[in-house]
Amino acid sequence: MSAVLNDVMNDATETGSAADAKTAGLKIEREEHKLEKRLCREVGRAIVDFNMIEEGDKVMVCVSGGKDSYAMLDILLKLQKRAPINFELIAVNLDQKQPGFPDHILPQYLEKLGVPFHIETQDTYSIVKRVIPEGKTMCSLCSRLRRGILYRVAEELGATKIALGHHRDDMLQTFFLNMFFASRLKGMPPKLVSDTGKHVVIRPMAYVTEKDLIKWAQVRDFPIIPCTLCGSQQNLQRVQVGNMLREWDKKFPGRLENMFTSLQNVVPSHLMDNNQHDFKGIRSTGMPDPDGDKAFDAEEFFEPARPGVSVVSLS
Repeated sequence: MSAVLNDVMNDATETGSAADAKTAGLKIEREEHKLEKRLCREVGRAIVDFNMIEEGDKVMVCVSGGKDSYAMLDILLKLQKRAPINFELIAVNLDQKQPGFPDHILPQYLEKLGVPFHIETQDTYSIVKRVIPEGKTMCSLCSRLRRGILYRVAEELGATKIALGHHRDDMLQTFFLNMFFASRLKGMPPKLVSDTGKHVVIRPMAYVTEKDLIKWAQVRDFPIIPCTLCGSQQNLQRVQVGNMLREWDKKFPGRLENMFTSLQNVVPSHLMDNNQHDFKGIRSTGMPDPDGDKAFDAEEFFEPARPGVSVVSLS
C-alpha cells in the first residue's frame, strides 16, 4: 500500500466509519491504477514512435535519486515484463561526492528492487566548485563532466542505449530557453547520437507530464535525494521558464499540449532559415500547388476545447 493510500485510510478511519475508509481507499487505488496505466502507455508510445529500444538492447538507465529517474526506471521495469522483445536494464548512478550526499540510499533501494546496478564514484563536485565562481550557474560544467563519465561507463558496461529521465515539460522548457536566450529554434530530442558518435541516448518519458511524475513519486514513495550542488540556485533561467509554463498551464488548460504537439509539426517553409528551406531558389511555376501559401488569407487559431466550453475563433 502506498504512503498516500495509507494516509487516506488512516484519516478516514479516524474521522468516519470503516465503510467510508474502504470507499476512500478504493477510490485512491483506482486513481493510482489509472495513473500507472497512463505512464506505461505514454512511455510505451514514445519507445515505439522513435524506435528507442530494440531486441537485445542493454539499456543503461541513469538514476540520479530524483523523482524523474526513479519513475523512468520503475516504468521501464514494468514494460520489460510485458514487452514483445527482450532487452536488459542496468541502473547507473553517478556519485559526485557532494557534501552530505546519502550514498547508502540508492544502493539499498536498487538492491531491494532486484535490478542490476552500478554506482560510479567521481568527485566532480570539487571540480565544479573550484572552477565556477560563487553565485554563478554550475549546471553547464556539471552536466559536461557528468556526460563524459556516463559515456565512459556505458562503454565499459556494454550498454547499447543510455536512457535519461527528461519529460515533456523539460523538453518544452529547453525549446523556450533556446528561443529566449540562444536565438534558435532547438529543443530536446527524444533520441540522438552522442557527440562522440558512439552512443544512442533516449528519453523514454518524452510524452510524460511532470504533474503525473509528481503524483507517481508520491504513490511509490521514492526515496528522493535532493541535488545540493544546484538545488540552491533558484534564479536559473530554466526555473524561470518552468514557472512561466506552469502559469500558462494553470490559466490556459491545453496550451502546453498544443505547444508540445507543435514540436512534431514543423513547417520549415514557413520559418526563415535558409539552411532548412531554399527561399532564394523560390520561383513562380505558373502551376497550381496545393501546398502553396495562401498569403492573403487570415489564419485561424483556436484555443483548445475544454469540457462544456465552445471553441471560439481568435482570428
